[in-house]
Amino acid sequence: MVDELPARIRRGYALGGVATGVYGTVPSLLLMPYLTEELGVGALLAGLVVFAPKAWDVVCNPLAGRLSDRVRRRDRRRPFLLVAGPLMGVGLAFVFTGPSAPFLLALAWVLLANLVAATAYAFFQVPYLAMSAEVTGDCGVRTQMMAWRVGVVTTAIAVSGVVAPWLATTAGGYRTMGVLAGLVVLAGSLAVWWCTRGAPVVRAESAGGGLRDQLRIVLGNAHARALITALVLQAAGTSMLLAAVAYAARVLLGDTATGSYLFAAFVLPGVLSAPVWARLGRRHGKKAGDLVATAVLACGLVAMLGAWSGSLAWCLVWSAVTGAGYAGIQVFPLAMLPDVAAHDARTSGHNRIGLFSGVWAGCELLGFALGPGLLGVVLAVGGYEGGLDAYDTPARLAVLAGTSVVPSALVLVSLAAIRAYRLDEALRDVPSGPAPAPVA
Repeated sequence: MVDELPARIRRGYALGGVATGVYGTVPSLLLMPYLTEELGVGALLAGLVVFAPKAWDVVCNPLAGRLSDRVRRRDRRRPFLLVAGPLMGVGLAFVFTGPSAPFLLALAWVLLANLVAATAYAFFQVPYLAMSAEVTGDCGVRTQMMAWRVGVVTTAIAVSGVVAPWLATTAGGYRTMGVLAGLVVLAGSLAVWWCTRGAPVVRAESAGGGLRDQLRIVLGNAHARALITALVLQAAGTSMLLAAVAYAARVLLGDTATGSYLFAAFVLPGVLSAPVWARLGRRHGKKAGDLVATAVLACGLVAMLGAWSGSLAWCLVWSAVTGAGYAGIQVFPLAMLPDVAAHDARTSGHNRIGLFSGVWAGCELLGFALGPGLLGVVLAVGGYEGGLDAYDTPARLAVLAGTSVVPSALVLVSLAAIRAYRLDEALRDVPSGPAPAPVA
């Protein structure tokens, strides 16, 4: 079956990637350096400050999904985009525009603003993801939507990842960067809300059951469990890499400006490779595509172990390979999640789509929090101190471990979880679309 979903909605849906891409990139790249280099926070404490609000989202995201599942109006997900998106932008701007002294006030400001932004992100991201399972019943259309979304996300990541560090370090400082990033997030959230007006809803199952029972069912779903396990491992590995880029540029390559070059080399292949990954998924299946993308990502991360001791050109080459793999692991899991949620709704007769999205987004943020948190631990073990002009061997090895060794190990382990996913094969023989709810 092929849905006649208007192109305006297919492509307009992708614009939400502007908000999520910028929000995900700017703190991942710059919050740790902002805390350690600008505010003088120790590496271990900085890692905890980054970790805490995202760990809170493990609780907040399922709640956001459950609340959006229970909204009765036809466009039940879109009102969340209109309210939470702008609040997410404001929270992000506040993270980088607070006082720098006294120390405890500055630290509390960052922690509170980050908590507000993370909560708003939950109430934006979860309904946003749930929409993809409700506006179409066709698996192929979902893959196309996710390919468009990943293209937009990777573009947003590329632009913000190059421009934000430049603004923070050379042209206006962290305050200017934070305000501009917040405005872009606000604009992206309003754009997706506007462009998805009139979107159809092909699933109308009732929410049913209490939150605790529904969470137990979602986490007990074998298909979801495999995807979520891989998600946490990959999110932790890639967020650790992204947080380590600024340190690698400073400590290993001796020039902070190279961080922007490395990041550009990482994300630009993602923009170009997203359509390739989508075609691979249509031809060989989403699971096969995800395995290939993960293997490419792991190869790039492993190769980076030797790249940091070589030339900048060599580093750029392997950053590009890593970035291409990263784009793939964005396309396929985000296309498989709606399949799992829609399959559950079709077989159970209950709408847990938002809750699936909430658990997914919460676990993704947990992984994103674990990455910088692990980096903080590794840097602390290596005795890293911010603001120095030269670093001893333990500090250099700690940065190298955070850039390559630990991220590659996490991504390689995720391959086992992906192999346990079975729904992709089953869906090839099952017609798409909603099934009637069971008769009581």
